[in-house]
Amino acid sequence: MNDQQALQLIEAMVATPSVSGAEAAIAQLLVEQMHRYGFDAHIDAVGNAVGMLGDAAETVVLLGHMDTVPGHIPVEIRDGELWGRGSVDAKGSLATFIAAAARAHAEQRLAYRVIVVGCVEEEIASSKGAHFIAQTMAAPNWCIVGEPSGADRLTLGYKGNLRAQIRIEQDSAHSAHASQTVAEHGCELWQSIAQHANEFNQGRERAFDQLLPSLVRIESGGDGLRDWCELLVNARLPLDIDPAAYTALLQQLLPNYAHLNISGATPAFSSERTSSIARRFGRVFRANGQQPRYVQKTGTADMNVVGPAWGCPVVAYGPGDAALDHTPHERLPLADYLQSIKVLAAVLSNE
Repeated sequence: MNDQQALQLIEAMVATPSVSGAEAAIAQLLVEQMHRYGFDAHIDAVGNAVGMLGDAAETVVLLGHMDTVPGHIPVEIRDGELWGRGSVDAKGSLATFIAAAARAHAEQRLAYRVIVVGCVEEEIASSKGAHFIAQTMAAPNWCIVGEPSGADRLTLGYKGNLRAQIRIEQDSAHSAHASQTVAEHGCELWQSIAQHANEFNQGRERAFDQLLPSLVRIESGGDGLRDWCELLVNARLPLDIDPAAYTALLQQLLPNYAHLNISGATPAFSSERTSSIARRFGRVFRANGQQPRYVQKTGTADMNVVGPAWGCPVVAYGPGDAALDHTPHERLPLADYLQSIKVLAAVLSNE
């Protein structure tokens, strides 16, 4: 696949809407495009687009996601950048995977059996597509997850995540009375959670190592007999606190009249920069005159799903600035995209 074909691929992908839960059109597009470039491709039982290329003994899975968050951004190229929802998160990475594998294969230098997977429902945190792949596909030798890091950086890990709903209730009382309102109790609960995190984070300078809870929503109401307050708390977890441990901590912080419901939980995951795949990227970066840079991110990605399940070296790579994810200014520098294809094609090659 040459540069012009790669540009046509990413433009077509970004122009195809694929909000989480409505990925059928983009999946069909990807299967057609992968067939065009020699992949054996299909849509699997949960809607993932899966393509296989090459017949080498070692297998590399290139796992990205097809879905986007809502929000229409007109698709256009302006000053060398492709604007559009999903251009950065994460269609740019997925297009890079297809283009790089196809290029290495066409040039007869593909060193691995490559499986490209475009997953469904990453953005709504269910990671339905990644869970299905982790459960049904044999562990590869390596896995590269498609998330924006920039053409010259490699992501080694992501924080964990826990989403907690907390509800408290009490008998209604007249506002003239001295008793605390249920809303005040809810605010106190949040202050206790935030204070615990501040104490835990003492001496931890990196955000990746910190416990980072946030109050997403707080609501209160009543029916004249009982008052209630609900808090939605989202916590980013470091490597040394798994979801079960943090759930236990929350239980200790909450009074016995509070009800806790965990609606989503994913442990943190990170690979070593000395892993075989990280070293391979490092060699390619240096051969291109780039100084290898490695990062660990405070978000959560499908790496957190497949990494623990497969136990193989896993990194994340892809073009674009992650700070533009989910924003109205999402845009992908096309030079960064083409450079990422060049890097990944070399990583997949027998050079």
